[in-house]
Amino acid sequence: MSQHSESQSTVLIADDEPDVVSVYAARLDDDYEVREAYNGREALDALDASVDVLLLDRRMPGITGDEVLESVREDGYDCRVIMVTAIDPDLDIVDMPFDDYLCKPVSKDTLLDAIEKQLTASEYSKTLRELFRATAKLGVLRAEKPPADLEDAAEFQRLEARVESLRAEQTELLAELDDFEAAFNAIDRVPHESL
Repeated sequence: MSQHSESQSTVLIADDEPDVVSVYAARLDDDYEVREAYNGREALDALDASVDVLLLDRRMPGITGDEVLESVREDGYDCRVIMVTAIDPDLDIVDMPFDDYLCKPVSKDTLLDAIEKQLTASEYSKTLRELFRATAKLGVLRAEKPPADLEDAAEFQRLEARVESLRAEQTELLAELDDFEAAFNAIDRVPHESL
């Protein structure tokens, strides 16, 4: 059971590949209440205020994961969104309102760790959640893009500046989080292991 509440947290898995949904559901069933969606429309239909974490594939027919993400945020849902996708991240992710980005294939440990981090992050202030989100983006871009591609990119420099600003705002709160650097140091994230 999740360490974050007496009742199980709810995870919605949205992916157009039934085998992927089945594998993730099997990995999560013991620890979470799991819902499954096989396209963007089903994801939006299954989403409600009780969903804590949404695992969202970017590339789905019809309504894409990017469009689902946009709708989730426009509709004011407070769930944490982890993009779990085979699409390599590019600078277009800087302004996307997801909370973490995992490149497929994803191991059970990586998936569980990412969900737990998001459940932990949801317990903190909006500013600190924004810091977690921005740090995850920095980490995935640094892990997946050549440094030369990031060096002169205005979007990346803006993201780095935002992280520094948010860290300065949250100095006191960060001091209270014993393992902030270990738990949320996405900057040093190693490439994810395979299924």
